[in-house]
Amino acid sequence: MTALSAPAVPLSHQRRVAAWTLVALPLLLLVVVVFSVGTGAVHMTPAQVVSILLSPLGVAPLAPYEEQQAAVLWAIRLPRVALGLLVGAGLAVAGAAMQGLFRNPLADPGLLGISSGASLAAAMSVVLGFQAFGTYSLPVAAFTGSLLSTALIYLLSQERGRVNVTTMLLAGIAINALCGAGTGLMTFLATDEQLRSITFWSLGSLGGATWPTVISALPLILVGVVALPLMARALNALMLGESGAAHLGINVQAVKWTVVALVALSVGAGVAVAGTIGFVGLVVPHLLRLLTGPNHRTLLPASALLGATLLVLADLASRTIAMPAEVPIGIVTALLGAPFFLYLLRQGRKGAGL
Repeated sequence: MTALSAPAVPLSHQRRVAAWTLVALPLLLLVVVVFSVGTGAVHMTPAQVVSILLSPLGVAPLAPYEEQQAAVLWAIRLPRVALGLLVGAGLAVAGAAMQGLFRNPLADPGLLGISSGASLAAAMSVVLGFQAFGTYSLPVAAFTGSLLSTALIYLLSQERGRVNVTTMLLAGIAINALCGAGTGLMTFLATDEQLRSITFWSLGSLGGATWPTVISALPLILVGVVALPLMARALNALMLGESGAAHLGINVQAVKWTVVALVALSVGAGVAVAGTIGFVGLVVPHLLRLLTGPNHRTLLPASALLGATLLVLADLASRTIAMPAEVPIGIVTALLGAPFFLYLLRQGRKGAGL
């Protein structure tokens, strides 16, 4: 067994675990959402949260609540949790798809330059005073930067009309380094106020979540979250190698184009509205692969559910552990994700006898 491969377990047991996982994860997500919405400076019990959510339907409340609690839930907590659900699901399912495309459990959406391109464009937007779209100027700039960097990497990876995955990986490393240098230059040129804005955005935050923000990101992220699981059969075939997948009737080049485009769309939109958030797209699919096996029919939807759950929990920690201040969510995900990933790596090496 390789260092990060799924453990060898009986297929029937793996299927049972996968089935139970797909049943348990939605229930866990529901519990986490109710708990997160009710936790904060204005506390709400689960019964009050459910009562407020059902109040527009005319359902009798399970518990009495105050108007202030309802206002906080609808205007502040719920859009923030909704954005966390979207971004977490988008990052995790994109990470699972990238790992399937590259046939490497260490692959991450950041390999395509999505995050670095968005960071550079966002930093340029702040330093150069780009305000063409008002309050949406920074997200628009970040989304545009992510798509441009992804398109550039994809063009560089073309060889005689075919996409070379190895070349794409190397091009991604080079573009990431170039965008990182550009972001460093913008940071050097920024004023103190601009520098604070760039730093906070680059570390990730859901603090700016509003219903218009959620609605603007919803269709773009949802396209990837819904469409990438439909590529499960093709990604399963790619586990046999490109030639093996082609023999099974898979249009390998079309699969590559589609997966990369969907990943760029969903992750680019997520980075644009929430900043750079690491480790979700790397750790979540890897953990589920160890638990349920490598079948993408289970892995992709399960990644979306677990990614949404973990990001909502990380955001809950980011806004409560240092109240009234807020810790950037990227710091929380890195502090939780990096040690956990090193633990998985260590366990994998022990299992391989290394």
